[in-house]
Amino acid sequence: MARMSIGRAIGWWAERDGDRPALTCEGHTVTRRELELQSNRLARAFAAMGVKQGEFVALSLPNGIGLIESALAATKLGAIVMPLSSRLPGAERDPVLDLVKPALAVGLPAGSCGRTVPVGYSPPENLPAGPLPDVIAHPWFATTSGGSTGKPKVIVNNQAGLFDPQVPEANLAIERATLIPGPLYHGAPFHTALRALMAGNHVIVMPRFDAQTCVSLIDQYRVDYVPVVPTMMNRMWRLGMEVLGRYDLSSLRILVSLGAACPAWLKERWIELLGPERVHEFYTCTEQLGMTWISGTEWLEHRGSVGRPINGSRVKIFGADGKELPAGDIGDICLMPASGPGTTYRSIGAESRRRDDGWETCGDLGWLDSDGYLYIADRRTDLIVSGGTNVYPAEVEAAIDQHPAVRASAVIGLPDDDLGHRVHAILEIDQPIEVEELRGWLAERLASFKVPRTFEFVSDPIRNESGKVRRSALRQERMES
Repeated sequence: MARMSIGRAIGWWAERDGDRPALTCEGHTVTRRELELQSNRLARAFAAMGVKQGEFVALSLPNGIGLIESALAATKLGAIVMPLSSRLPGAERDPVLDLVKPALAVGLPAGSCGRTVPVGYSPPENLPAGPLPDVIAHPWFATTSGGSTGKPKVIVNNQAGLFDPQVPEANLAIERATLIPGPLYHGAPFHTALRALMAGNHVIVMPRFDAQTCVSLIDQYRVDYVPVVPTMMNRMWRLGMEVLGRYDLSSLRILVSLGAACPAWLKERWIELLGPERVHEFYTCTEQLGMTWISGTEWLEHRGSVGRPINGSRVKIFGADGKELPAGDIGDICLMPASGPGTTYRSIGAESRRRDDGWETCGDLGWLDSDGYLYIADRRTDLIVSGGTNVYPAEVEAAIDQHPAVRASAVIGLPDDDLGHRVHAILEIDQPIEVEELRGWLAERLASFKVPRTFEFVSDPIRNESGKVRRSALRQERMES
């Protein structure tokens, strides 16, 4: 079948079997037919408010059915959907909105940004719910990022909103169940949810992540596919087999880790639980310069890798002198999409980091092995040089997070008169632990220069709901205090 617009694909599935479930959140389900009709009414309401093809529609909505219905409505008009965290403070949100000047902001109070509609908005019942003129959104999606600089930027994905309902993308399957445990304002959960709908999947959205709820939903809905970040994997694993054993996870065909490199010990635990053929990892960046994928079976032969390039993309490693590095040497990870340099995105509010030869970096450091498998070391901006030696925070955090008392950790470099920078660990803990005990425990797992010199215990969450940690912000806060 030929590819079709997002709006046409939603209608195609509704016509095929309109009574099948399309979306579920907190026990409330809408069918394919209901999703088609509601998104059509919303699209007509948005059009009456002035939304046109090629304009931005900002969605500041909590995870749920309403966010996806609004996104579909916007794409049916050919607009560019830009999800935002509904908890984003105005000081961070407003500069982003100023960059794109959206035609409509859904979920924001009146007066905050041009034309707005509130959370829970419903279109007038007298608006027609029949099919709209077929319009292709190109581009159809944009995401926001503070990046390593803390300055707002918007990355517009140059991909057209075209899908073949019978040829699923991203290793999804036709007419299965997909669970979305992550925040929909983040690119990976949003893309997975929309691609799953395009493939006729029943998409179950969690309003917020909870480890036991996540595994119970896999059991309840016989989930086939779930994208997770390592933090989610860690929290589910820490439930222990006494809890995990209550739930049937046999339906799960793919559990795919993304968003950050998964620590090797954690990947091993999930491979032991599910089997290597069901545990996968995916690597890309917001700009989608390139992508890698690895199955658990491959991973056992290339422990710690995030895979080899897929979809025709390519990867190279370059040193500080700009020259390509041999296998095994750590440098800047540079990617090239199959379609060529500069084809996958455009940036608003930031300059690209594209080299003269077209290769471009997302800011990550890593290396390739002799078989072409990619390994992530860390973000270049987070690298700690202590006593002239490189320390990669992600490696130290992976060791710390294995400790049964630790819920989450972040490792940063703080100024030190002797070492230049000292390794400092910030920890969320589940139970009290003595620093010397923790230091001794880490000494069995890390080289001595990698063991943090100082430790700090906090009660506030270190990582956001998408599992990411902004080390630069944590570092700045401590330098200013």
